[in-house]
Amino acid sequence: MGTVTLGVSIAVPEPYGSLLQERRAAFGDPAAHGIPTHVTLLPPTEIDAAALPAVEAHLAALADSVQPFPMRLSGTGTFRPLSPVVFVKVVEGASACAWLQKRVRDASGPLVRELQFPYHPHVTVAHGITEEGMDRAYEELATYTAEWSCVSFALYEQGADGVWRKLCDYAFGGGTEGDLPRPGLPHDAPALH
Repeated sequence: MGTVTLGVSIAVPEPYGSLLQERRAAFGDPAAHGIPTHVTLLPPTEIDAAALPAVEAHLAALADSVQPFPMRLSGTGTFRPLSPVVFVKVVEGASACAWLQKRVRDASGPLVRELQFPYHPHVTVAHGITEEGMDRAYEELATYTAEWSCVSFALYEQGADGVWRKLCDYAFGGGTEGDLPRPGLPHDAPALH
């Protein structure tokens, strides 16, 4: 049956997603149109294709345990010189993203993996392009802001052509507001700061 390369992320909704994708392309990033605008919860991960039903069940159960939470993007940051990336910062919703990504990779589930770098939620707007293009992205989006209510995450598969395609959206279903100890997090969520 072979292997598949999967990723899990929170999609940046419209009109923000298309705008940031177009800006990424304009900065000279050739991968821009093959990668939907997102906040990563699970980076590209190769698994046995036969494990896909277990992955889908794991993600559905996780999403069902979470309620929507506010997301806000504001300003830019960079991982340079360690990694050639410029990003828009997640300034609200970061702790919920950090909690979610740990659960996606939980040791009891089918997507266990170590991360190459400590988790830092962000929206990439330039990756591996010229220094001039990265500087432009950093400067031109420095005052960029967007906000929305995060109501789901999605599972993506990377095709042989390098393009990421959505396999399934997982809508949050947990509880009602005021019923959970922290907005967007289930009852067993630790205190996050």
